[in-house]
Amino acid sequence: MDDNTLGIICALLAALVWAFAMIFFKRSGEKIHPLALNLFKNTIAIVLLVATLGIMGEGFGAISSFSKNDFWILALSGVIGITIADTLFFYSLNLCGVGIVSIVDCLYSPFIIFFAFLFLGEVLTPWQLVGAGLVLAAVFITSRHAPPEGRTRKQLVAGILIGVANMALMGIGVVMARPIVEYYPMIWAVLIRMAAGTVVLALFIAALPNRRELFSVFVPRRAWKFSVTGAVLGAYLSSVLWIGGFKYADDTSVAAILNQMASLFALVLAAVFLKEAFTGRKFFALMIALGGIVLVILCDGSPLE
Repeated sequence: MDDNTLGIICALLAALVWAFAMIFFKRSGEKIHPLALNLFKNTIAIVLLVATLGIMGEGFGAISSFSKNDFWILALSGVIGITIADTLFFYSLNLCGVGIVSIVDCLYSPFIIFFAFLFLGEVLTPWQLVGAGLVLAAVFITSRHAPPEGRTRKQLVAGILIGVANMALMGIGVVMARPIVEYYPMIWAVLIRMAAGTVVLALFIAALPNRRELFSVFVPRRAWKFSVTGAVLGAYLSSVLWIGGFKYADDTSVAAILNQMASLFALVLAAVFLKEAFTGRKFFALMIALGGIVLVILCDGSPLE
């Protein structure tokens, strides 16, 4: 098997694994507070990342290769993208359900392109703006869906807005880290971001009045069968596969588009396992969003004619 084929397989598997993780996170969120669930899945991921470094034979001396400035930028990126954004993701998932969140998640690529333009000086093409507009239109369409069972339309809209904020913050976090991770070992960069975000989240929870209840997430319970599985799939395995896709695929844009297929996988899995309605409106919105993603990622140098 050549490297490009391996990269394509990794990118597709990353999308499929993340889609399954969303199902487990949704079930976990029915029993576990979003702050506690975020802390739990991050802790599981850190343990597995450290174990991976040990298996790869990369000792802790490798951390000395990071300059202080780059280290703290990565740490701040982790606080934004993991402490804040991931917590918002779980709030949004609880309010909207997997199907609608999977459509809102399509804002990931347009936000990255926008912040790369804003902070890194990368050029936005007219076709990319059209693609971003299509994704925004898809998100607007989702706000017209009937609310999930047990939720009001006000809660649905609030969940969508929280999801948009999650994607924006995640985009900022990724763009902050992008110039740095190119020059350092990727697993170490992921671990630094994850550890920084987790430490800040733990300190924040420790300052809350209900901290004992939130920290009790580490006490074994029946919900662990969902939360542990979600953490292993979503916080660890999908991240490793995501890295593999970009590392080995010849075309980064193709890998990114394949990653975005998680939205389609999640919509189908939510209908099968969570019995969420697979409506024509949802499918139409998702197709518009995926079309916008293709324009955003592929049209990086083509003028609008």
